[in-house]
Amino acid sequence: MTGNTILGVFAKSPLKPLEKHIRKVTECAEILPEFFESSNNADWIKAEKLRKKISKAEKEADAMKRAIRMEMPGGIFMPVERTDVLELVSQQDKIANISKDIAGRILGRQIVIPEDITKKFNEYLARSIDAINKSAAAINELDDLLETGFRGREVKRVDKLLGQLASIEDDTDSMQIALRQAIMGFEDDMNPIDVIFLYQIVEWVGDLADTAERVGARLEIMLAR
Repeated sequence: MTGNTILGVFAKSPLKPLEKHIRKVTECAEILPEFFESSNNADWIKAEKLRKKISKAEKEADAMKRAIRMEMPGGIFMPVERTDVLELVSQQDKIANISKDIAGRILGRQIVIPEDITKKFNEYLARSIDAINKSAAAINELDDLLETGFRGREVKRVDKLLGQLASIEDDTDSMQIALRQAIMGFEDDMNPIDVIFLYQIVEWVGDLADTAERVGARLEIMLAR
């Protein structure tokens, strides 16, 4: 019997829902560049529309997460460990939550990224989203991995993607340090509360990349079992 046949007989695959979920949380993050463009232009009406769009996608991702938790079979014929799937979907879901929190904080305080660091910040945000996309690409290989019994070329392809993900996350660490140093150069000229929130936004954008790497780490654990 093939792996797919076994899966069809003994368990509903948890892998397709994981792939759909990572696509939805990625959608949340990919709205952020347009959101920041609107907020930096003080177009708060458009920014609010985009925040609502992120929030809607986050709620949809949350519903998917709950469905995976409730519907995933717990029998002995699962192709992967149930605990691994639960931890993986939790990590994925944090990407949507962070995206929503970033948009909410920016809009709530009407924070505008200082012009002196706008270019660096946009590059930093884009690189963090690169990390999310790379983790999504790895998760989207799960069905092919299942078909090959988690062996062969597919495993090598995922290993390569995870290596690229780690490299991207390293980039975001360096970019975050550079941004923090740049902010220190003009923080005395800003409202102290705004400075605190600006540092927080920079940290949260870095958390997007960190969480994407944790998704990759959970996938590595799953493959190693």
